[in-house]
Amino acid sequence: MTPLATVTRRARGITLIETLVGIAIFVVIAGGLYSTYIQLIKLTKVVRLRVAATAIANQYQEIARNLTYADVGIPGGIPTGVLPASQVASRDGATFTARYTVRNVDDPFDGTIGGNPNDTSPADYKLVMVEVSCMSCDAPGVLAATATHLSPKNLETSTNNGALFIQVIDADGQPVAVADVHVENTTLIPPVSFDETTNNDGLLQLVDVPPALESYRIIASKAGYSTERTYAPNDPLVINPIKLDATVIIQQVTQITFTIDKVSQLNVASITSTCSAIPSLDFHLQGTKLIGMLPDIYKYDQALVTDGNGLLTLNNMEWDAYNPTLTDADYDLLGTIPLLPLNLAPDTTQDLRFVVQPSNPHSFLVIVRDIGTQLPLSGASVHLTKPSYDETLLTNRGYFRQTSWKDGPGQDDFVNSEMYFSDDSNIDINKPVGEVKLKKTGNTHAPSGELISSTFDAGTATNFATIEWQPGDQPPESGATPIRFQIATNNDNTTWNFQGPDGTDSTYYMVTGETISAAHNGDRYLRYKLFLSTEDDGHTPNLADVAITFVSSCIPPGQAFFTGLTSATYDLEVSLTGYEISTTSADLSPAWTSATIDLIPIP
Repeated sequence: MTPLATVTRRARGITLIETLVGIAIFVVIAGGLYSTYIQLIKLTKVVRLRVAATAIANQYQEIARNLTYADVGIPGGIPTGVLPASQVASRDGATFTARYTVRNVDDPFDGTIGGNPNDTSPADYKLVMVEVSCMSCDAPGVLAATATHLSPKNLETSTNNGALFIQVIDADGQPVAVADVHVENTTLIPPVSFDETTNNDGLLQLVDVPPALESYRIIASKAGYSTERTYAPNDPLVINPIKLDATVIIQQVTQITFTIDKVSQLNVASITSTCSAIPSLDFHLQGTKLIGMLPDIYKYDQALVTDGNGLLTLNNMEWDAYNPTLTDADYDLLGTIPLLPLNLAPDTTQDLRFVVQPSNPHSFLVIVRDIGTQLPLSGASVHLTKPSYDETLLTNRGYFRQTSWKDGPGQDDFVNSEMYFSDDSNIDINKPVGEVKLKKTGNTHAPSGELISSTFDAGTATNFATIEWQPGDQPPESGATPIRFQIATNNDNTTWNFQGPDGTDSTYYMVTGETISAAHNGDRYLRYKLFLSTEDDGHTPNLADVAITFVSSCIPPGQAFFTGLTSATYDLEVSLTGYEISTTSADLSPAWTSATIDLIPIP
């Protein structure tokens, strides 16, 4: 039996799994060999392209060497000459671009222009560079570069030309290497117009430059960077420009500095304090950098509008301090996130949110900052008063407020500000209109009554702060606690478990201004439940105003907003623990007014 079994096993052959494994190994090895082969082909092609590019560079360099010294230059350049700025050449089936750069060199051996000793003939010799590139090849960019110095045949003589040194730096004052510099002067004969780049020190030195008064137009830029330029004294768009076209004086050096840096992105959103989008909001955005004065001409000054989703993305924004202003007559500005001015740094992505609400005849935005740091202050008490008006708000707080219930029950979400969800039929909402009382039958009030509000939507995860109501004083006959509240919150707008300040259903909020339980933090939706009661059926408590304060990512920092005011002069008092109290008056005759209060820390 053993020999037969052995023969049977040997006759089975190779299994399917072994075949698949073998194929997989072959594919891996073959793939690796093929990839190597392809890379070798590409490398060989790149080497051939570089050889061809080097031959072209040497050819064009030889052309320059065989010109007369006066002709070594670029038409419209400094020095001027007959060499084209760029040419197209074909080699080995590929098309290349050869670019000439010619510069005068002021060698320090015999002094430099404007130096000690002063070189009155600073163009000692010329530097000729040839760069060859092939953008359509597998190896784009510069494939070959050559450079040579060419000297005049005869001794140098004094010149009536000057020099133009152009420095390009970034926002931190560091040099910007390989920055693009465009120079032109249409007043010269022949006119000058050429493009150059700065060296590793961010410097472009132009020697033997023809003198001219305020006529050298210079533009400094770089891919992915901002742009800075000069302007003519009589520019029709920029009256009294700050950076005039450059002047070059005989045998003197003109030095001019340009500041550019990487551009940024600004994401603008228009929202309510409950994070709902406001579409098509008109606003104006202005930087602080000036390009002209008397009158001031700002480098960035645009009228803009958010899209149908309340969003706008601004690309290629230069670093600056921006001051956006709301220009949409349909809305009042409750504040901005972050606090203004908006300091946009280079090479960053920054968010800006306008927090708005439908316009009101008279509104007042108060911004509270630390006087030293200019940072917004949270929790500052902002007290606004005048005869027959007295209201206190806290900075960094949003408010859900209800001041009337006259349209009755039946509303799930807080859309109509004068409706609510339900009551137990022991509530009276129209005697007088705008107040909630216990129902009266004949001369007797119901002993108790309940009302549940509609749903307030904070729009995002929220930390609820306090519950406040008016009036604070109730008829003594009603008892010690005639007004009580419980609060329910959730994230599904469905589950309503009413609770008191200890996070259970056995306690109540009984004092206005009481802190809401932290158990509700992080929820989005809120309802309140009102309990009215009286110990004397001849008297009833009354509720005229209830407000829930909260903090969320859509509440502007360090800002408080008053609305529904009248055209009058109000007294404003701002206080915060650790700071001196600030008192001032505010004329609120405009429809929308703002004031910035800088608090001084107590020593």
